[in-house]
Amino acid sequence: MTSTSRTALVTGASAGLGRALATTLADRGWTLVVDARGADRLAEVAAELSRRTTVDAVPGSVTDPTHRAELATAVRRHGHLDLLVHNASELGGSPQPSLTDLESQTFHAVLETNVVAPAALTRELLPDLTAARGTVLAVSSDAAVEHYEGWGAYGASKAALDHLVGTFASEHPALRWYAVDPGDMRTAMHQAAFPGEDISDRPLPETVVPALLRLLEAAPSSGRYRAIDFAVAEVVA
Repeated sequence: MTSTSRTALVTGASAGLGRALATTLADRGWTLVVDARGADRLAEVAAELSRRTTVDAVPGSVTDPTHRAELATAVRRHGHLDLLVHNASELGGSPQPSLTDLESQTFHAVLETNVVAPAALTRELLPDLTAARGTVLAVSSDAAVEHYEGWGAYGASKAALDHLVGTFASEHPALRWYAVDPGDMRTAMHQAAFPGEDISDRPLPETVVPALLRLLEAAPSSGRYRAIDFAVAEVVA
């Protein structure tokens, strides 16, 4: 996983886990294609990453077909795609509404970002992934398998994403397909899920990245995993 010839596309790379993972991949010499909806923030991150490696920053929303085509064009400038990371997500409100109060428009936006767009982007890049015998890593959530008040839309979208990853794996077994629950993290999205609460006890996303890298390096069978299962326990003297 340290080859300088490898290329990764990381969506939602301007903050949180996406930024942390992109930074570590850059430090390992990966060529990066990164996107995010906020052009200014993405440009700042890209400028930082470009000190470490080659970076193509493509601002836009993964829900936009034109933007997805631009991402594919950026990938093909580098000739191949070894890793596709579906990290961009939509929470669905802050605070998140109960299912009783969930508006159809909000639910549609969550599903469009968290399910429809990753599926479409995967289809767009499948030839590139196949040529490289690449890996797809989709960021999931424990809300995909547990039931929490207010998390209905987000949880349903991540459950659907897990299912898509598993089905892609069945249809394209030569590639590696992972849906990964990173656990709670101290991110802007997690803070939005708990407005007004102190989330300083949650780990920073940078602490999750080593577990993701261990997963990629171990290359287990395609499936759903938890980052904590690939974490190395701290040794106490």
